[in-house]
Amino acid sequence: MKKSRKCIELFAGAGGLALGLEQAGFEEIGLVEFDHTACETLRINRPNWNVLEEDVIEVSKRDLLKEFKLKKGELDLLSGGYPCQAFSYAGKKLGLDDVRGTMFYYYAEFIKQLQPKMFLAENVKGLTTHDGGKTIGTMVNVFKDLGYAVEWQVLNAWDYGVAEKRQRVVIIGIRNDLKEKVKFEYPTPHEYKPVLRDVLKNVPDSIGAKYPESKKKVFDLVPPGGYWKDLPDDVAREYMKSCYFMGGGRTGIARRLSWDEPSLTLTCSPMMKQTDRCHPDESRPFTTREYARIQSFPDEWQFAGKMNDIYKQIGNAVPVNLAKCVGIEIMNALNGGEA
Repeated sequence: MKKSRKCIELFAGAGGLALGLEQAGFEEIGLVEFDHTACETLRINRPNWNVLEEDVIEVSKRDLLKEFKLKKGELDLLSGGYPCQAFSYAGKKLGLDDVRGTMFYYYAEFIKQLQPKMFLAENVKGLTTHDGGKTIGTMVNVFKDLGYAVEWQVLNAWDYGVAEKRQRVVIIGIRNDLKEKVKFEYPTPHEYKPVLRDVLKNVPDSIGAKYPESKKKVFDLVPPGGYWKDLPDDVAREYMKSCYFMGGGRTGIARRLSWDEPSLTLTCSPMMKQTDRCHPDESRPFTTREYARIQSFPDEWQFAGKMNDIYKQIGNAVPVNLAKCVGIEIMNALNGGEA
């Protein structure tokens, strides 16, 4: 009989990471999320999940073993994507006390109290170069001080069954007493990488943002796969204003995606001029349900809140298929080591 593996998730959001881990076989015994609408989304879809609608700072002050009915070291996995925040260095190697007040500190506090067998922390790719690499270096040092072997790698969701170019750094920790027998390997990229054509067939109707008429007229002139350079010069100047004279490719401006490519990283708002993601055929942003498809949420996963809340929840989420692929490898590592 397969062993049930328990997971606690911090900064749970709308559940992309938690759902992927559930699909990999993990039982979610606690999810901490501060945003009310995201918590409503979690409750709608998984009424049996133990959703704590609280600030992780407040939860971390409690006796976590008692809170989650666990013994020290019993938890299989702690997961979550804490916000990336700067630390104050003053030229020294920082420990746990020095990063107090950041969201990373509270994630680390959960590890300190619970001593899970493994942890999964995900973040934006920019964390790897933040402050010249010092920030991620400090995080790794803190995790090591807490008794973990740590590694990290940047993964692109497009390599793992997600029709979107979204790069995330995935940090994995294995408790020192298990590191000789629990061997984790990052998931192997899939041979086939999906494009929009693969995921946007028969999408259920849903609410979606609309461009103002002036912006729609601009996009009517952009071919699939094109961007501002495909516009007549006078139209481009008028649309871009001061951005027209800036350096760099600015390839996100007036960007219409094509059916034969993945989406660029979805943002929390589909209307930002610098990060336009126009539908391949129609001059409009993707609907909320198309957003969900691109992020590999199943159609039955419902989102609470108004339209802008839904875009924000999906734009902030970890793509479900990426989470599942990483989760399967964590499960394999734990089962292989019989931890």
